[in-house]
Amino acid sequence: MRIIAKSTLKNFREQPEHRDAQGPLESWYEEATRAAWSSPQAIKAQYRSASICGNNRVVFNIGGNKYRLVVEVQYPAGIVWVKCVGTHAQCDRIDVESVNEY
Repeated sequence: MRIIAKSTLKNFREQPEHRDAQGPLESWYEEATRAAWSSPQAIKAQYRSASICGNNRVVFNIGGNKYRLVVEVQYPAGIVWVKCVGTHAQCDRIDVESVNEY
C-alpha cells in the first residue's frame, strides 16, 4: 500500500510525550507498505483489533492500545491516507468518519 501523510505519524511521535509511539508506528508503517489490502476483511485478517468504520475509515490500535491511528483506505488504488493519530482518549472524542487531521 502507498501511505500518504507519513508526516502526520512523524510529527506525532516526535512530541516528547509520545516518543514511546515511535517503534509501534514505524512497525505499522512498514507492515502497511508491504500489505496489499483489497478489502476491509484483508485488514481484519492482518489486524484483528482494527475497527472498520464508515467512509472507508479504519482505526488501528497502536502501542498496546495506548494510541489510535485513523486512516482512510482507497482499496482499488492501494492508498492509505493517514487522517489522525492520537491517544486513545483523544480519538474517543472525534468522529473518525470525518476527521482529516487531529
